[in-house]
Order: sequence, then C-alpha cells, then structure tokens
Amino acid sequence: MPKNEKSCQFCKANLKTINYKDTNTLRRYLSSFGRIVPRKRSGVCAWHQRKLASSIKRARFMALLPYLVR
Repeated sequence: MPKNEKSCQFCKANLKTINYKDTNTLRRYLSSFGRIVPRKRSGVCAWHQRKLASSIKRARFMALLPYLVR
C-alpha cells in the first residue's frame, strides 16, 4: 500500500447512505469553484463517490448548495 493512498471516510464510518441535507459534509467534497472534487483527490471509493455526487446534485437542486461560487 503506497504512503499517499487514502482510505474512504464513508467506508471507515460504515455509512451506506450519504444524506443530502448534511451540507457541512458535502462542502468538503466541493472545490473552491463549487465543482465536485474527483475521486483521486478526495480519496473516496467508487461506490461512495457515485452516492456523493448524486447527494451533491440533489442538495444543489434543493438550494442547499450553490451551483456556482462567485
């Protein structure tokens, strides 16, 4: 296992779902421009990255997170 390899935070916490209302957690996975951070940089597994992306998109639709950051 390489030194810089990250392990998934959601797998460590044994979470099956990612709540779209938990904006503080979701903001950690947004870049300074408001874009969804890629898996390679966030260290999230593929399964949770897909759940995370859909939760972020749902939170944006519900106006809990911005689409753009100015």
